[in-house]
Amino acid sequence: MPLLKHLCQLLNDSSFGTLVRESDYAYNIIESVHVLSITLVVGTIAILDLRMLGAILRPIAVTRIARAVFPLTWSGFAVSFLSGFLLFWAESAKMYTNPSFRIKLILLALVGLNPLIFHTTVYRRVHEWESQHVTPWRARAAAIVSLTLWGGIIIAGRAIAYF
Repeated sequence: MPLLKHLCQLLNDSSFGTLVRESDYAYNIIESVHVLSITLVVGTIAILDLRMLGAILRPIAVTRIARAVFPLTWSGFAVSFLSGFLLFWAESAKMYTNPSFRIKLILLALVGLNPLIFHTTVYRRVHEWESQHVTPWRARAAAIVSLTLWGGIIIAGRAIAYF
């Protein structure tokens, strides 16, 4: 048995994994918290992405929006990560073979690379372009990639229940 599959089985068979999975309420509560926290993450990111696309809040500087939403984004991400890990712990044996879960993990890795690349390139010169009527094409491209990846993550996350 591969090491990763073995670790998944250990988590799944642990007393905590069993408790969450077999509880009348725990799994549902954790899943609700996970969905709400993802909503916070994606909602705040979408505000910034849509601003960079010029679809909303054009008169407001990108940096001002970023300063306002990033604390909420990071808080939502922390809760989402923790609740997602608890859900994984409870059903890790099933998740190991679930194609939707694997796709979601790949998309999460890609969506993590997108802001890393964006913030180390285009965003470094944000003060030069944030007040322009049209943002640079690379900023718009990063916003489109971000919205697309987050949409894919939501779809893959929802599909986990069906595989």
